[in-house]
Amino acid sequence: MLIAGVSGLYHDAAAALVRDGRIIAAAQEELFSRKKHDARFPKQALQYCLSQAGEDEALDAIVFYEDPVLNLDRVMQNAFHIAPEGGDVWNATLTSALGKKAAIGSELRSFVSSDDKVFFCKHHLSHAASAFFPSPFNEAALVVADGVGEWATTSLGHGNGAEIRLDREISYPHSLGLMYSAFTEFCGLKVNSGEYKLMGLAPYGRPVLAQKFLDELIDVKTDGSFQLNLDYFAFNKLKNSFAPQLANLVSCQPIPLGGQLKLRHMDIAASIQAVIEDIMLRLARTALETSGSRNLCLSGGLALNCVSNGHIRRKLENLDGLWIQPAAGDAGGALGAALAHYYSENPERQAQSNDSQSGSFLGPRYSKAQIQHALEDQNLVYRSLPEDEQHKDVVSALAKGQIVARFTSRTEFGPRALGNRSILADPRVQDAQKHVNLRIKFRESWRPFAVAILAESLQDVFELEDESPYMLVVSHVKEELRRPLDWDTFRNTDADMQALLKQPASFVPGVTHVDHSARIQTVDKSRNPAFHRILSEFEAQTGCPMLINTSFNVRGEPLVNSPENAIACFLNTGLDVLWIEDFVVLKEEQPQDLQNLVGKTEFELD
Repeated sequence: MLIAGVSGLYHDAAAALVRDGRIIAAAQEELFSRKKHDARFPKQALQYCLSQAGEDEALDAIVFYEDPVLNLDRVMQNAFHIAPEGGDVWNATLTSALGKKAAIGSELRSFVSSDDKVFFCKHHLSHAASAFFPSPFNEAALVVADGVGEWATTSLGHGNGAEIRLDREISYPHSLGLMYSAFTEFCGLKVNSGEYKLMGLAPYGRPVLAQKFLDELIDVKTDGSFQLNLDYFAFNKLKNSFAPQLANLVSCQPIPLGGQLKLRHMDIAASIQAVIEDIMLRLARTALETSGSRNLCLSGGLALNCVSNGHIRRKLENLDGLWIQPAAGDAGGALGAALAHYYSENPERQAQSNDSQSGSFLGPRYSKAQIQHALEDQNLVYRSLPEDEQHKDVVSALAKGQIVARFTSRTEFGPRALGNRSILADPRVQDAQKHVNLRIKFRESWRPFAVAILAESLQDVFELEDESPYMLVVSHVKEELRRPLDWDTFRNTDADMQALLKQPASFVPGVTHVDHSARIQTVDKSRNPAFHRILSEFEAQTGCPMLINTSFNVRGEPLVNSPENAIACFLNTGLDVLWIEDFVVLKEEQPQDLQNLVGKTEFELD
């Protein structure tokens, strides 16, 4: 049975293909359109997925990740509720929702032979299925938390075999995701894009407002259920997602997009992050208790908050296993919709001991001939070396402090680069974080980087006891490896982030955030043997079993997908080495006119 799943028309459109319950392919539309968070119907992503099926295979079903009728119901009820105050919102959202309902059916039908092969899956069921069915668990408690899907914003339930039951729900407008986005915007960051920046900003502040938020902003029950004080929010009626009263509550004015962050904004970020962690922990505990399970699956946009995920992992003593969908946001809904439909038609699910996400390497791959053609088309000087020499030369470059871009095999599905479309650097170098942020990614210098570490070395460095193969859990460097930072000077001198960043927080300052934490990717031989070899050889040369791993792209652009994308990023940034399948390209060996391209391209703010 061949099933395609589709998500989109809000943000992060994607497509996925499932054959007999096995994941064949999945990709976001942004990879092909080069428009970050592209929301349009994922025609190119869907065409890619279908290309991975056999020539004679036809779709048995195509499934959209939400019910557009229920979505329209919410939009219309909200529009009536806020009229006449929200006239602009009425016009914009109602027109969009009506257009979505009319358009999506015809788009889906164009890929199948008859109308009876088109299906719709509820939004939170799509999310829950995306986490449970690929997980290594035969049964698990489920938590879905995001902005909104139809009406639901938070759902709890249980997965068992081929069945998913969602039996607790919190409805719009009471939403953790929308609340977090409101604070994202308040701190001068872009909604539906900058939430992970707010998470990274939080360690620079102190959660001094957390209790005030719990007293005034959100009413939270012991079981994690909650209700927002809507006097402080405006995501249902105004262009801004927060109301003017929020500034009074926090004794601080909002800042414009990209504006100068002040200490108070850092404290605000720390406070709302602490609230999110507290609520998500309560929800997870309730899900485990009500289901009787000791396994937990997380999905929805809040599941990308890896600090909260780490908090759950540390605090829940009755938790045996935690699995989070790597594409936890709306992109993953495409995969979940396909899987949910398959198991609704085939209620037998094979027991499995490992996850079936295939390392999340589910996107396009390119042949050696395609790559060589792209290199020669740009007149690049490149080396074609035996595999052993490739590793030796590239790892030596990393050990010397050079920055390497790696492009190999299939593109990752989800927002994290996991070794196939990655920028790699030596985490021992004090200025590596600043250098990669400013000269390569062209983004804020204070933003932390993830660490890729050999799975077998994890507990030598970090407090995390479990694997984190998809870079979705934050943990702390072991206490004996930490180095103190001068917080008093920071808080008393206009919160100069650079003053903190110049102080090494551990022996690997490039991946240790100012609170001694790190976003961790554990690398094992089974999921990515090639990346495991790189780390092993780096350890052999340096004694360090880890590397900085950040996505191969620049600010405001999606992950590189094609050889042409990779070459353009290499030439326009301060990257030293491009390792693209079997070819090694050194910046210093290129013609001067190509070397002069660095820094000449402007990139959109994300």
